[in-house]
Amino acid sequence: QVQLVEYGGGLVQAGGSLRLSCVFSGRTFRNYAMGWFRQAPGKEREFVAAISENMVEYGDSVNSRFAISRDNDKATLYLQMNSLEPEDTAAYYCAAVSSPFPVSDEDKYEYWGQGTQVTVSS
Repeated sequence: QVQLVEYGGGLVQAGGSLRLSCVFSGRTFRNYAMGWFRQAPGKEREFVAAISENMVEYGDSVNSRFAISRDNDKATLYLQMNSLEPEDTAAYYCAAVSSPFPVSDEDKYEYWGQGTQVTVSS
């Protein structure tokens, strides 16, 4: 059974940066594509970014401000978030799916973390 635990959320001023981490356990990390999603109050969950062994994919709302990466030796997924905006305020979730390619469809993900809150003040 895969377990995912996110870290790194918090309160930051607009224009600031945060780095989220997601620690993976229970299976072989490199065999899974990983993704970040976010959900703001009253809104649907939104795709942020995904990464497989060699490919990445980003959602339209974050373009070049965010960077997803992974450390297979540490079984950890990261999301570096720069130039944060109040619209980025949401609960951020990491997810895992057994796939050789990045996956943007949340319905395809098999495992989810509990989420970490990011709040950006104006």
